[in-house]
Amino acid sequence: MTIDETDRTLLTLLRENARASTAELARRLGLSRTTVQSRIERLERRGIIAGYGVRLSDDYERGLVKAHVLITAMPKLAQRVEAELRRIMEVRTLHSVSGSFDMIAIVVAPSISELDLLIDRIGALDGVERTMSSIILSTRIDR
Repeated sequence: MTIDETDRTLLTLLRENARASTAELARRLGLSRTTVQSRIERLERRGIIAGYGVRLSDDYERGLVKAHVLITAMPKLAQRVEAELRRIMEVRTLHSVSGSFDMIAIVVAPSISELDLLIDRIGALDGVERTMSSIILSTRIDR
């Protein structure tokens, strides 16, 4: 799907603050409110904007322990593992990857002890052969 530079800028502004008013977006883009509203509606219809979400504060995020959990799944049970991981709310992101592991889950927990329990829970899922985890110490770039 191709979009023009104005739509890319509009998407950047919405990623910064999805609750920005149409008037504010129009002012920042140098367009009329009607034009901005039409562009947003078109982006939604085309499926480029799939929804809106909540971005948590840096202070709240800093209080969480984050980790990458590399997962090897039995091939015949990989879809079941994915379905089970979808049900675990602490799994923020799940990637399918090439290499010696099949998936990488980005997980969060309020403490190291709860992270330990979460990793054990993932490892105990039917179809998971093994896991390896790395705790994220800091985030250097987040776009």
